[in-house]
Amino acid sequence: MKGTIIRFLAALAIFAVPSLASADSWTIDQEHSSVGFKVRHLMVSNVRGDFGKFSGAIQIDDKDLRNSKVDVIIDTASVNTGVAKRDAHLRSADFFDVERFPTMTFVSQRVERVGADRLKVHGQLTLHGVTRPVVLDVEGPTKALKDPWGNLKRGASAVTTINRKDFGLTWNKAIESGGVAVGDEVTIALEVELLKK
Repeated sequence: MKGTIIRFLAALAIFAVPSLASADSWTIDQEHSSVGFKVRHLMVSNVRGDFGKFSGAIQIDDKDLRNSKVDVIIDTASVNTGVAKRDAHLRSADFFDVERFPTMTFVSQRVERVGADRLKVHGQLTLHGVTRPVVLDVEGPTKALKDPWGNLKRGASAVTTINRKDFGLTWNKAIESGGVAVGDEVTIALEVELLKK
């Protein structure tokens, strides 16, 4: 009788917990991907930058994309805006404080289909030692295809906007005409090419 109950409970667990058994494992191909951002500068223009080092593990369940998962790690010291002095300031304690917080991470919690090729990926972003919920608006993923060397590839684009102050990035400087040097809203955009493990 005891064995029957255990088998029954095990069978229930299979149906109660979403399974990743049908999900394929992919990694981000860094050589063909980018993690960029833009932020308002002096209230007149946008400054753009990117992070040169990042990695990601993605589980994609094509039968039910809601069962998919995304984990991304970004090296904050790899920030690059094309201006060495500005990049050094961004790495300092005024902004990313890379000595204390060398990475930012995104871990998905829920995937929601909102269109034929559109998803919302809900997850937790950890930046500057602070973890807060964010939502990525995703276009894709594309269908898988083989590259000229026989590797399976697929791609996706994602974008989200955060308020940097929510993550403790509060440095700013007032300007004479009114306003501040750096905007609060930061748009983060990812263009990723995925490689099947």
